[in-house]
Amino acid sequence: MNILNKNFSNKFNTAPFSEIESSHFLPAIKSEIEKTRAEINEITANEATPDFSNTIETLDFAGEQLDRITSLFFNLNSAETNDEIQKIAQEVSPLLSEFSNDIRLNKKLFEKVKFVYDLRESLNLTEEQKTLLDKKYKNFSRNGANLPDNKKNRLREIDKELSKLSLKFGENVLAETNKYELHITDKNNLSGLPEGIVEAAAAEADSRKKEGWVFTLNYPSYIPFMTYADNRELRKKMHLAFSSKSFHNDNLDNREIVLKIVKLRHERANLLGYKTHAHFILEERMAETPETVNNFLEDLLKKSKPAAEKEFARLEKFAGELHNIDTLQKWDAAFYTEKLKQKLFDLDDEKLKPYFKLENVINGVFEISGKLYGLKFEEINDIDKYHADVKTYKVINEAGEFISVLYADFHPRAGKRNGAWMTSYKHQYIKNDKNERPHISIVCNFTKPTPTKPSLLTFNEVTTLFHEFGHALHGMLANTTYPSLSGTSVYWDFVELPSQVLENWCYEQEALELFARHYETGETIPMEYIKKIKDSSTFMQGLATIRQISFGLLDMNWHGIDPTNINNVKEHEKLAFEKTDLYPDNPQTCMSTSFSHIFQGGYSAGYYSYKWAEVLDADAFELFKEKGVFNKEVATKFKENVLSKGGTENPMELYKRFRGKEPQPEALLRRAGLIEK
Repeated sequence: MNILNKNFSNKFNTAPFSEIESSHFLPAIKSEIEKTRAEINEITANEATPDFSNTIETLDFAGEQLDRITSLFFNLNSAETNDEIQKIAQEVSPLLSEFSNDIRLNKKLFEKVKFVYDLRESLNLTEEQKTLLDKKYKNFSRNGANLPDNKKNRLREIDKELSKLSLKFGENVLAETNKYELHITDKNNLSGLPEGIVEAAAAEADSRKKEGWVFTLNYPSYIPFMTYADNRELRKKMHLAFSSKSFHNDNLDNREIVLKIVKLRHERANLLGYKTHAHFILEERMAETPETVNNFLEDLLKKSKPAAEKEFARLEKFAGELHNIDTLQKWDAAFYTEKLKQKLFDLDDEKLKPYFKLENVINGVFEISGKLYGLKFEEINDIDKYHADVKTYKVINEAGEFISVLYADFHPRAGKRNGAWMTSYKHQYIKNDKNERPHISIVCNFTKPTPTKPSLLTFNEVTTLFHEFGHALHGMLANTTYPSLSGTSVYWDFVELPSQVLENWCYEQEALELFARHYETGETIPMEYIKKIKDSSTFMQGLATIRQISFGLLDMNWHGIDPTNINNVKEHEKLAFEKTDLYPDNPQTCMSTSFSHIFQGGYSAGYYSYKWAEVLDADAFELFKEKGVFNKEVATKFKENVLSKGGTENPMELYKRFRGKEPQPEALLRRAGLIEK
């Protein structure tokens, strides 16, 4: 029997990675689709009067093993992919899309769900049960259950096509990232680069059987190169390669895919009775409408652009004085920002990195989570991993009860996409009086240790680790009954609150003193550095804010309008960036063709949620600051009303229960130094 179709009966019920072969996935998924179909048929064939238990609850628990296998598969496709997995993904995605539609467009099933939904006022349900019922009903009504058959069929075609297109989009971006290398043989071209980065580039060259140094488009290689390399022409070369991914008129070009995706999403929204894809998506978000999102972004832009323009002028003037640069280009941004930061604050990442050895930062985030939420993390080596680099932990609470398994995967490799993310291999839920605990994973791309140095993080990477760990806490501390409402299964503009709020501890002395120790001497980070970190935290925040706003506006310009007549991806993008772009545009570059968040991930019509959640997190952290950053009472309120609740209630209600009021946008502007405190 296929290993994937069995219950995973090992320790903690974890995935048996070492026994799984890529070839197992397709037959296992096909088999579980049929088993789940049989479970659905049991619901529709049941002659008893439909009620919450025999219809809504049973439906939510249907397909448990299918969910586990598909989580495994798609997580591996992101973190440890290969040609075979990518090929299977192209076959599996439309199958799953088709099966989802089989369920959502099942007339008998919808009738039973609707029957229960229509009786909801008389059922005496808990808040969680009310939310589940509402979610199940909307999952049908928002996805075509009320459509005539011909429109249902078209919906199926669109969904199948979209699942293939988004996969292909991601594969092209990964292939573009992997194929580019900047091969340097002249040592003079390394001027300005820190020793650790040069050493890593030498190791990369060696792994490719080349002399000299190799830099890639993976973040741990690309970001330091753009920040420190003195050679402006080489920075330009790297920038153009990074910013023109899948924009080369070849077999990896994503322009046609972008246009197809936005047009199909729009057609789908129209079929379902919505004006645009954004109208469809935002109905199930805190923001609710495209107007709210656009007003939110425009208001932030209005308040932050004057500061951004001043910062840009100051940076351009500084570059001119330093190196006679008359026009600041995008490949100059990180370089001169770092130089100016060093001048103003006498602080640069190379001074800070020795205090942020990866293992120390991991222990730090563990200790902070212990102080706040009573968690303990024990590294274990007796469960399977999907790659030797992965670390595995058992997470328990103060009473010694098992809370979660945590996988942590920190370094780049060829089969792993860029960036950082948190995901789940198994949801938390309660079934037959047993609280099934989750298996959570965080995936990052930090510089690997070299023969002479451990993995030392930039301060930005420290905040990235804390960010993903905030998501992980949301998953690990989940305590809900139903799997579809558990952990991070919340509105997308609420999901970033737990991740972004945890980043705040990176700037607090009480937290930094727990883990920021020099990797050679063991010396705690000096107070002057902590002060400089805090002082510099608002540095260039105007530019950073409008950069994020620009991504949100680009997203809304693809999804909040009728895209039928858009034929030129680059021209449309230029129009979207008009209000926010202070740097000269380059015709060779295009962001949309590698904007994976909105064309491969789940952020379409939702990229604004990063800034939206920043408002929530700035407002939330003001309470921690007021009461003490390790105040147990505030932490417990946050855990009980946010982290453990998942999507069981309206997020604004959960937030108000924690905070006592609605969030104030001024909290974000105060923290960013854009208005007076």
